[in-house]
Order: sequence, then C-alpha cells, then structure tokens
Amino acid sequence: MTIRRSLLTVAAAVGAVLVPLSPAVAEPLESTPVYSYADAVRETVWVDTGLTSPQGARVRVAADIIRPREAQATGVKVPVIMDASPYYTSVGRGNESQKKTYDSAGRPIQFPLFYDNYFVPRGYAIVLVDLSGTARSNGCVDVGGRSEVASAKAVVDWLNGRATGYTSATGSTRASASWSSGAVGMIGKSWDGTIANGVAATGVDGLKTIVAIGAISSWYDYYRAHGATLTMGTPSGLASRVENSAAATNCATVKSTLDSGSPSSGDLTAMWRERDYVPDAANVKASMFVVHGVNDLNVKSINFGQWWNALPATVERKIWLTQAGHVDPFDFRRAVWVDTLHRWFDHYLMGIDNGIQNEPRSTVEHQPDAWKDDVGWPVVTTPKHLYAHASSTAGVGTLSSAAPPPTEIPVWARFTDNRGSEYTWVSNPTSTSSARLIYSSPALTADNRVSGTPRITITATSSSSAARLTAVLVDLGPSTIRYYRGSGEGITTLATRSCWGESATGDSACFLDTATNKATTSANIISRGWADLGHHASLDSRKTLSPNTPYKITFNLASTDQVIPAGHKLALVIGSTDSAYIGSVGSYPKLAVDLTKTVLQIPMTGSF
Repeated sequence: MTIRRSLLTVAAAVGAVLVPLSPAVAEPLESTPVYSYADAVRETVWVDTGLTSPQGARVRVAADIIRPREAQATGVKVPVIMDASPYYTSVGRGNESQKKTYDSAGRPIQFPLFYDNYFVPRGYAIVLVDLSGTARSNGCVDVGGRSEVASAKAVVDWLNGRATGYTSATGSTRASASWSSGAVGMIGKSWDGTIANGVAATGVDGLKTIVAIGAISSWYDYYRAHGATLTMGTPSGLASRVENSAAATNCATVKSTLDSGSPSSGDLTAMWRERDYVPDAANVKASMFVVHGVNDLNVKSINFGQWWNALPATVERKIWLTQAGHVDPFDFRRAVWVDTLHRWFDHYLMGIDNGIQNEPRSTVEHQPDAWKDDVGWPVVTTPKHLYAHASSTAGVGTLSSAAPPPTEIPVWARFTDNRGSEYTWVSNPTSTSSARLIYSSPALTADNRVSGTPRITITATSSSSAARLTAVLVDLGPSTIRYYRGSGEGITTLATRSCWGESATGDSACFLDTATNKATTSANIISRGWADLGHHASLDSRKTLSPNTPYKITFNLASTDQVIPAGHKLALVIGSTDSAYIGSVGSYPKLAVDLTKTVLQIPMTGSF
C-alpha cells in the first residue's frame, strides 16, 4: 500500500522525514521523533467490558494511556500500540521486571518497557491495559478465558468508538477516544501476547496487527501435553499470583471453575476448549508478527507452531525463531528488533509503504547470533518416516528410513519409569540404560534442517494402569548453543545501559544491556514431546490401562527449526516420566515398546 498525502498533513500525522515529490505530494519514509515525550498526555480510562462480576457489577478495566499532546492540539489522530497484561503491579514486565507507577493523584508515571519512550515521540499512543481482576481493574482473573479476552477487546472497541470509557473505576463521567485514529496494534510477551492472540481470534475491527512474543495459543498446551500434566502449576494458582485484593476476595467461584475444569487426568474439558484460540484462527484479520524461542520451556513451542499453521493464508505475517528460551527479542537482538518493530508498526498502523511486508517472512537463529532469512516458515521439507531398529545392545539401536519388515511378531524394547530427566537420558548414547531407549542415525553426509512439527506414533504396554511417555530428538555431535537452561535462558544481563527513546522524570528510556550466554554440548536436544498413554484413543477422557496390553498413541513433539550439521547424528530417545517437565502417574511402571509399530514423522531437508 502506497500513501500519498499533502506534505504538511503527513508530517503532522507521523512526524516523518520527507523528500518532496512535488510541491503538494510527498511520501513518508518513517515516523521520526518530532513530538515531546516529557509533555505527553498521561491519563487513565476505565473501559466497560460489557461483562459483569460474580457480584453483578459491571466490569471495567483500567487503560493507562500516554500520547503526544501536540497531536491532539492540532487535530491529528494517532494510532495505538497496546499491551494488555495481568502483570503490571505483580510480576512486572521486561528483563528488569518494571511495574507501573503513579503520582499522588493516580496519574500514570512509569510505563514499563521501551514502547512509550520510543514510539510516543514518533506519533503513537501507548495504551497499557490491566486485565480484569488485576491492578486497577475490577472483575476476576479467568486465565485466558472470555473475561480477559473481553478486557482487551473492549479497549480496541473503545478506541474505535464502539465501547464506553469512564474517567474513574466507578463514576459516570465518560471519556472519549477522539484522539485515536482507530488503528490498533497489540503487542506483548507471554500472557500479554496470549491475550493478543485471543483478541485477534475474535476478528475485531480496528485491530490491524499483533506482535505475539512467546505467546500461548492454547492454554491446554500450556498446562498439559497430550494428557500428561506439565509442571506449570495450576490455573487457579496463577490467578492468585496476579489478582488484586478485590478479586482475591470476590472471585472464589471463578477459581473453583478453573480447578474443576483442569483435572489431573489431563482430560480436554470445556474449560480448556474455551481457552484454545486455534479453532478461531480463521477469524484473524490482523497481520501477525510471531516471535518464539524454540527452546522455550515455559510457553512450549507447540503453541506458535499450531497457531502459525492455522492462520488464514490471507494474513500477512512474519516470524522470528530464536535458540533462546522465554526471552523478549529486546534482550537477544535489541538494535535489529527495535528497527524491525518500528518499520512493522509504521507500515501496519500508519500506512507507510516501507516494504517490510515484502521482506522474508522467516528469520531463524540456528547458532548463537547467526540468523537466516527465508521466504516462509516452515521451509520446504520432505516429510520423512524414521524407524527404530534394535541391535545386540539392549535398548540401543539405529534410526533409519528403512521400515521394519512386515511381521506379526512384535519386537519389544523394554525400560522402566525411574522419573528421570531427558538430560540424563541423552548422555552415554551407546550404552544400555534401564530408564530409556535410544536409536541413532548414521553420521549425516550433509547439513540437514528440521523445520516444522515432528510427530511420533508409539505402540507400548505398561505394567500398571497408567503410564507416561516422552520422546526426545537429539543432535549428537559437538555444538555451541545458547544456554537456554541457565537463569537467563540464553542471555546474560550486563551492568551497562543503552537508551531507546526519550526519558522523563520517573520513566527512563535506558535499559540494562544483555549478552549471549553460550554453552557447549555433545547432545543438543532439538525437540521433545510428552503424552499420557491413557489418552491413546482421545484427549477427552483418560482410560485405565490394562497391564501388558499394547496401546497405540500418536502425539506431537515441539515445533522447531534446527540444523543438524554434517557429521552429526540424529537420535530418538523414548522414556517415561521426564521429571524436569511432566508429573508422574504415581508409580514406576515397566514399559515395552513395539519397534515394528513405532514411527517418527519428521519434516527434514536433504537425504537421510
């Protein structure tokens, strides 16, 4: 889309540096800082969500706003960058856990993160929304449910004149968003980006783009893995962590519903289905910028993979995949991130034809700080079916594309659930272990890229009435990786600061710098997946296993993008309770896997 307006109108609207094409026609290159950050309007509006609390009161959510004063004075309407979060007065945001602060009159002073410092001078408004039941909003925390999605959607509606805002939490004086152009971009990491996904899935008008960083697409897949209970706590426990005092007092029924809807059986209940945005991805009209760590073991990477694949083909999109864990790109690729985000918002919120929509859709970090662009994601691969073959060493064998010969006689490989860890299982790959099975390919003759979502089918028996299964893909060979298991999940925070935008009293634009934290390994885990064998037939209801009876189960591994270098081997590890990430069934079952009926489906480039 090319924008051509009068030079004065464009300059006032976006603060762009312009080269006149004629005395009356110009085309902006980018928004530039022409507005005063120190003099910006700072205010709070409480937006009616249309919902009621358990006590019957209307739910209003607080939206803290900072916007250029000069734009309103000259009648220029500005676009909005919005981050809706439950964390502004609890956990905080960003690498420095920044929280909102207010003056004695309740006027917002500190807006966490750099968005306000950088974008307000460039002609944007920043709106930070307290989700229902958190900070200065009323209502309840329902952990990704209808109330939270409505919290943010209502603010988009208010910015477009379709909802009612007030100057206080309970008063009747209305507040107008007459200063808003109606173009809204939602951004956020983790829970914040999750709500952006949920709002986009409503198809709300005015939401032009979302930037979802380490975001959930299905809350079931945050707390469960094909029926296995992930070690992420409980939804009601998470609600208690972020809710305000009024919600803690008044929202017991909501938390009770969360508890009853998340049984330890791993069943996919109506509560989980309400919090699954993937089936509604067809409603998305906003452009999408997805950022995720392939080693994110908080919000597992299956969340970005299934969301990306479900988006309509008409959705313009871009993806960054990093080798880090649950880390914001501001902290692993700062300068490039700020520039890219700037151009993204300029294009989708201000209509500036800067060409970003024509740039490569995919940028992937395969080695620390080494990034590769591609036209799309996942890259074109040849789906391969790989099979495990036994050897003379118990529990150790080969992995190849050669299918086992047709036979009605099972080939059993046996191990015992010792509630170990995948990081132990991948060590000593040529030795027998009673706790796992491992099958390795020959050394690869060329680099081979895994891009997409692997899937495995396992036929197994259990000695007891319940059992877990874990499947792990490993790159065997010397590698230097981001140390995603460290406290910074692939980054180290430094003592120095760099500044991104303008500062004012109480809100600095200068943030702690970071550096890449690296480690060396001879066994780099590139994808993993977990399942409860009792969910072999369906996620709807876990079945009690009949001991020593074979059951066939198919489940996804983590969406990923990794390069296995020439000379390395690809290994498949099969274990039971991976104690680092899933809970046990309460016993130590003995398991047997039928290798003739077990197959790994993996999207790979090159030959194997």
